[in-house]
Amino acid sequence: MKALIVTEQAAGAAGAKLAERPEPQAGINDVVVQVHASSFTGDELSWPSTWTDRASRDRTPSIPGHEVAGVVTALGYGTTGLSVGQRVFGLTDWYRDGALAEYVAVEARNLAPLPGDVDFTVGASLVMPGLTAWQGLFTHGRLQAGQTVLVHGSAGIVGSMAVQLAREAGAYVIGTGRAAHRQAALGFGAHEFADLENDVLENAGKVDLVFDVLGGDIAKRSAGMIRAGGTFVTAAGPIEAAPAGVLAIDFVVEADRSQLGEIVQRYREGRLRTNISKIITLDDAAAAFNPASRGAGKPIIRFRG
Repeated sequence: MKALIVTEQAAGAAGAKLAERPEPQAGINDVVVQVHASSFTGDELSWPSTWTDRASRDRTPSIPGHEVAGVVTALGYGTTGLSVGQRVFGLTDWYRDGALAEYVAVEARNLAPLPGDVDFTVGASLVMPGLTAWQGLFTHGRLQAGQTVLVHGSAGIVGSMAVQLAREAGAYVIGTGRAAHRQAALGFGAHEFADLENDVLENAGKVDLVFDVLGGDIAKRSAGMIRAGGTFVTAAGPIEAAPAGVLAIDFVVEADRSQLGEIVQRYREGRLRTNISKIITLDDAAAAFNPASRGAGKPIIRFRG
């Protein structure tokens, strides 16, 4: 099969190239998926899991890209809940080869059925942003209707999803980002917007929850805006310090079939929209690891119709 492989961590995107690789076999509780569309996270070439297995052994050449939508072509021993020919979407394991390939082996529990009226490109675009936003807001942040949430990067891939989900849940949403992103953030549903380049962030007032994907100084400053008993949730790494009385959580997104079902149903009902920057072929995927080539939204690799 054709796949995009990476072999040298230091080389970054320049080390990514197309190659012929053996088609994967379905292990116990696995399925093999014929990939119709997939995507990747921009910084995954810096993740240790891209280069080593769970025992820290080198696993290069590796195939990146962990967001997939496609059709099940084979079932491993003991696999239940899915069938050959079924349309699916989901998240592949960080420590295994990903979906920038024509076929990928995935644990069945990491996949959800993809309804027939949802395009594969849409399915692939919903996986990582949708799960990250859902888990940050509801699983870890315990967001409730009537609360106020500050969403960093609110026009970005994950932030735009968080804005939509939070507003639909009945929260008051304050988005942040660069000045040029104001209208996009408001378009996704933020009630107000704080320009991190020109506005005084703290003027937004106290909030119940901060959803952070930026880290750094902005994260430190916004942690001080949380009301006592509130929560700071970040997907940007460990939190150095949080004010007394504030629950601080950093998390890594996990595959979840039921959450994927909730997310795709909201899309089908018109309550959620994607943030796709471009749809490209596998031949162009290596260049898309360059931030300047990706655009503001999610790049999607389409393999077939």
